[in-house]
Amino acid sequence: MTQEIKERISKIQSGEIPDGYKKTKVGIMPREWKVEKIGKYFSEYKELSNDILHFPVFSSSRQGLIPQSQYYDKKEAVCTNLGYKMVPQGYVTYRHMSDDDIFHFNINENNYTVLVSSEYPVFSIKDSKTTSYILSCLNYSARFRYFCRMQKKGGTRTRLYYKNLCEYKIFAPSLPEQEKIAGILSTQDKVIELKGKKLEEKKKQKKYLMQTLVTGKTRLKGFNREWEKVELGTIFDYIQPTPYLVGSANYEQNADTPVLTAGKTFILGYTNETYGVFRNIPVVIFDDFTTASKYVDFPFKVKSSAIKILRCKDQYNIIFAFAALQNIKYPVGGHERHWISKFSNIPIKCPEFTEQTAIANILSTADKEIELLEKDLEQEKQKKKALMQYLLTGIVRVKV
Repeated sequence: MTQEIKERISKIQSGEIPDGYKKTKVGIMPREWKVEKIGKYFSEYKELSNDILHFPVFSSSRQGLIPQSQYYDKKEAVCTNLGYKMVPQGYVTYRHMSDDDIFHFNINENNYTVLVSSEYPVFSIKDSKTTSYILSCLNYSARFRYFCRMQKKGGTRTRLYYKNLCEYKIFAPSLPEQEKIAGILSTQDKVIELKGKKLEEKKKQKKYLMQTLVTGKTRLKGFNREWEKVELGTIFDYIQPTPYLVGSANYEQNADTPVLTAGKTFILGYTNETYGVFRNIPVVIFDDFTTASKYVDFPFKVKSSAIKILRCKDQYNIIFAFAALQNIKYPVGGHERHWISKFSNIPIKCPEFTEQTAIANILSTADKEIELLEKDLEQEKQKKKALMQYLLTGIVRVKV
């Protein structure tokens, strides 16, 4: 960010009007920009149909337009009294209710007409050249989020009716500048999409490694000894930790250490302590008491005796053991009796310690690669947020 832009932002935040800008009822903007009601750009579309045999039924979500059977877990569409709203190719629709004041606008890019709920507003954008800019203002603008919050009239949900949407006022630069801004944001979207695909591919590779290496289907070069079946109770020691006491010396000395609280998690770890702070501990978390899903390594405090810890014995590798656990689809609970009666006697195939370690090193490398890709993707998303903040408000101008 240049010094000029920093100074411009500082002036606008303090209410000053930079050179080349003007003050309006909706904020400070470039002098040649206009304030326009967004409804000026729309044409509402109200055609209904119950022809679910020829037109697929979709749901509008924050991930895009999704087939209803996919969004609602194989729920099939049925004819309704009113029918469904038709959304031709290139038209826009959105879910009219929100639990968190966020609304997402989706354009139908399926090359065929789809059906959505009769309550969803549907509209076209009169000049297709403005489409990308208009959708960016709606989907990513902080000003529009505030506008949506103002639509809440009590109750738990916010409703954004089409007539109210049309009253929203946008910053409207010239058409060439709109196109240039939309192009920059579109380019950044493509970068995010590509990096997201790369991340998903790496996760698939990691999953494949886990499914083959920890089951012995694929053997590493130099290892040929037979694997043994070993019960989990042989690999782990069960620990019932004593929670730290608020105000105790241990608590005061480690006040900044994260606290694990009881919930729908089952904690596994490696520790030589039975109370207070657990340091340098690989922690395995079970979601909803069903399957291991996450492995982290950080110091933590135990707040509740409902938290359970399993200590990996010296002759076993915790990373290998965790990977093996992720292949187990067996209900577990947070009580000691569940560990003893249901969990400890589950067998897994286990190689000698040196092969466990070699497999663990490969999986750890994959985890580090995934972590780097996740950070890279998040940086690109933050970059897009900054671009939107500056471009859609005219703080940063583009040459046209």
